Amino acid sequence: MSEDWVKIYTSSKLFEIELIRGLLLENDIESFVINKQDSSYLFGEVELYVSNSDVLNANQIITNNDNSE
Repeated sequence: MSEDWVKIYTSSKLFEIELIRGLLLENDIESFVINKQDSSYLFGEVELYVSNSDVLNANQIITNNDNSE
């Protein structure tokens, strides 16, 4: 990877990660997902990463979204 990527969110629910990923994309923040779940039993974690320069903005967006629910 050419950029420094930072894990900002972890969940056992892939749909939750994808919702957050979509929210970040709406705010022009690129991200990628690493799915570490077992494919048969769906246990394990899914991780969301953003570039080092977007960490503060991404965390703020996630926090603001959590507070609005």
